[in-house]
Amino acid sequence: MDLIAQGYGSSSSDSEDDSSRQPTKIAKINVAPDVSLEDPNYARHIYTNPTDTTLAVNLPYDSMVQPVNGPLNPFASSETQVRRNVWTGHVEENMISDHDFRTQQQSYAAFGFAKDPSVLTVADNGFSGSGKNGTGFVGNVERAKVMDGATIWDKVPKHLRNNQNQRKRQTRGDPSQLEGENAYRGPWATYEGEGIGELSGPTEEEREKHEKNVQAAEEEKEKRGKATPAKPIAPGSEKTVFHGKEEHDYLGRTYMHVPQDLDVNLLGEPGTKECFIWDVYHDRRVLRTYMGHSKAVRDVAFNNDGSKFLSASYDRNMKLWDTETGQCISTFTTKKIPYVVKFNPDDDKQNIFLAGCSDHKIYQFDINSGEVVQEYDQHLGPVNSITFVDDNRRFVTTSDDKSLRAWEFDIPVVIKYIAEPDMHSMPAVALSPNQKWLACQSLDNQIFVYGAKNRFRQNRKKLFAGHMVAGYACQPSFSPDGRYLSSGDSEGNLWIWDWKSCKVHKKFKAHNEVVIDCAWHPHETSLVATASWDSTIKLWV
Repeated sequence: MDLIAQGYGSSSSDSEDDSSRQPTKIAKINVAPDVSLEDPNYARHIYTNPTDTTLAVNLPYDSMVQPVNGPLNPFASSETQVRRNVWTGHVEENMISDHDFRTQQQSYAAFGFAKDPSVLTVADNGFSGSGKNGTGFVGNVERAKVMDGATIWDKVPKHLRNNQNQRKRQTRGDPSQLEGENAYRGPWATYEGEGIGELSGPTEEEREKHEKNVQAAEEEKEKRGKATPAKPIAPGSEKTVFHGKEEHDYLGRTYMHVPQDLDVNLLGEPGTKECFIWDVYHDRRVLRTYMGHSKAVRDVAFNNDGSKFLSASYDRNMKLWDTETGQCISTFTTKKIPYVVKFNPDDDKQNIFLAGCSDHKIYQFDINSGEVVQEYDQHLGPVNSITFVDDNRRFVTTSDDKSLRAWEFDIPVVIKYIAEPDMHSMPAVALSPNQKWLACQSLDNQIFVYGAKNRFRQNRKKLFAGHMVAGYACQPSFSPDGRYLSSGDSEGNLWIWDWKSCKVHKKFKAHNEVVIDCAWHPHETSLVATASWDSTIKLWV
């Protein structure tokens, strides 16, 4: 029984445990919740960059014309706040028929008005389109109203046409009458109101005004002083001045004697009418001046032993000078401006020199006879440079015609013609010490290298750049050992490149103006002379 009682007791404890449990809550279900009908990605797409021209989604017009998000610039003007895709405003691309465009264009030219192709609207006066004052037209709106927006294809009343003020031609007249109002005029009938036989010209007022202007111009010319042209110097009237202490030393030697103390003479022609010989090492002063040109000297060239030199000037003359005495030996001219002169380097042809002139020709002179013995006339522009190559059997010329031509000496036939569409003029050329390469100064701020042998092909692995020479014929120069290439530029700098790597070896400010020429010392290879438009010649170590 105890066991039975214990069994019943256990059931009562279970009921007590059930009474102590928490009641279960049932979740409430909302059968009609609030749901957003908008695309959650829509808000992210409408915020676009103002400079975007394409959209990845289709947006309504209201969203696309919304203002740019963010605070406005309080200091910006109304013009800067306008959204624009070009510098002058906002431009939209639209498709329009070519026929409609030509119609409106010609209608505007004929009548002075055309339809506005912008977005169409409805105005109060019945016209469609925005246009001028909402009329739908641009130009002469009043005439557009009168002509009811007619085009060139519409029939316009006579009183509205543009030919009302055209002159009318007189009648041919009666062939039976020779004189009188109705005389026969035939095809020679003039226009009404046109006087035949009447003098036409300026009126009295126009004549007086013209005379006053001419008189005022003459007075102004007298005040400024009339520029007198340079008088040509007659042959035989050339002068020379020696600026040194003594022309001869105690042994009777002049400055032309081979120096015993590394003395070197330098010839300069800094854009004046004279040529100068300078002492480089001792006092660095002018030794002798050669005066014989009436205009600036363009180019000079020594013969092999330096006893004579040629000077080419803008006065259209070329003069041969004795370097030691300063005497002018001969004068040569072609009636054209010589741009470059060059002696033949062969020892047995020192009486021959070439002159490139402004008439696109190269003249070959014989000093002994003073006459032209050969002409080379294949260039299409003034000749700028002459360079002898291949043991002086050939020579290469460059010109303003942006070409490079190779010639056989004494044969006026081009053996090699180089001209590319992307080539620029190469007014200055230098020959390498090993006689294998030509360094050509191009006016696109580069120095190109061409072979000096048979094919004259460009060496595309050799290109020197970095300097600014556009518009200036800056002469390049090789070092005596051929390791370096130098050139001036328009900013007064001297550039030195490594020949092997084509990299800039050194660059420094040499002058205040254009460095037009540079030359290495043939014996002391660390010395470089530069000539500039600032009227100075400097020697650099």
